[in-house]
Parts: sequence; structure tokens; C-alpha cells
Amino acid sequence: MKVLLFGASGMVGQGVLRECLLDPDVKRVVAVGRSSLGKSDPKLGELIVSDFYDYAAVESKLKGFDACFFCLGVSSVGMKEADYRRLSYDLPMAAATVLARLNPKMTFTFVTGAGCDSSERGPVMWARVKGATENALLKLPFKAAYMFRPGIIQPLHGVRSKTPLYQGIYNLTGPLFRVFGAVAPNSVTTSEKVGRAMLAVARRGAPSPFVEMADINRLGA
Repeated sequence: MKVLLFGASGMVGQGVLRECLLDPDVKRVVAVGRSSLGKSDPKLGELIVSDFYDYAAVESKLKGFDACFFCLGVSSVGMKEADYRRLSYDLPMAAATVLARLNPKMTFTFVTGAGCDSSERGPVMWARVKGATENALLKLPFKAAYMFRPGIIQPLHGVRSKTPLYQGIYNLTGPLFRVFGAVAPNSVTTSEKVGRAMLAVARRGAPSPFVEMADINRLGA
């Protein structure tokens, strides 16, 4: 399997990259980003792009992939809806539209979040926008597309958040993850399980295009 990975430097993407590099079915994983990850692995390739809204100059390097794991994302805190929509709708759609045309046999996996609003009319801004993105992605002519909706993710194996505030929270609450997992097993997942679950749907698919927390834990077990 040849995998294209967006957002490999983020917390979710770091975990997904680790699992891709460990998985014997993955022959090549190409990380798309604005700068190098600074990692070395025989399976790992990198594609540096300057504009995530325009892929015309690199289309020839985006062909021949079996799966795309799109893990780019930003927090909506303090953002106006138009700005958040540009980053959370326009940006993934720019990439996905090109990839669907170049790789019609591709399985496309998009990281959204628990509580997305598929009606696109609810009161929560980020949920409306992510719901609109999910709906638009599912209309593209991929072989299959899956919307991953994680909630709380425990970072494992050295995975770290790029946001100092979030990383500080993870450092403080780390011991509580085991408690959360025991009391409410599907309230928490791990960076490892997210990566393994993505690989699972790329290989075998899933019953629903919406992959919720319970599904992530089951697929990633």
C-alpha cells in the first residue's frame, strides 16, 4: 500500500505516521507539508508544497496512491467562521478534489471530530463547518471515503502536540487517561489506535463512512 499523509507534524499525524512506518503492508508513505519533518526512514518520502490551495505544480507527484490520511486541522477557538471555513473546508477540499481526479481507486480518510453537524445548520460553528466538509468529501468520486470523529486522544510513543497549551494539558492529565478509559471506554482513544484504525479502513473498509470513537477503538485494537 502506498499512502499519502497530510499533517504528519501534528499530534494526530505523528501517530498515524508512526503506525504507517511500522505496518508491513505500507510500502511507501509520503508526507505532504510546507517543510521537512527531519525524519529518516526507508519507507518515508516527503513532498514540500508552498500552497495548500493549489497543487497544479505537483500533480505528477500525487498519482499512484492507494490511501490518503488527511490529518491537518486547526482549533476554532477565537476564529471567525469565514476564517475557520477557509482552513477546515476550502483547504481539505482543494487537496481532495485533485486527489479524487488523479487517484479514483483511493481510500480517503479525513479527521474531523466527535459531534460534527451533518445538517450544517446547528448552533455550533466548528461542527457546522466540519459537517459541511464531511458532506462535500463524501460526494467526491473516491473508491471510499471515511470521516474519523475522534474525541479525546491520548498521545503515545513520544507523540506531542504542537500547541504548548494542549501539550501542557496532556502532561497534567496523562495519569487520568487510564481512569477515563476504565469508566467510559469510548470516551478516550490513543494516537496509536487512530493510526491503526486508519490503516484498517484503507485495507478492509468499514460499515459506515462515519468512524466514531467506538469504531476507532475497535478498528485500532
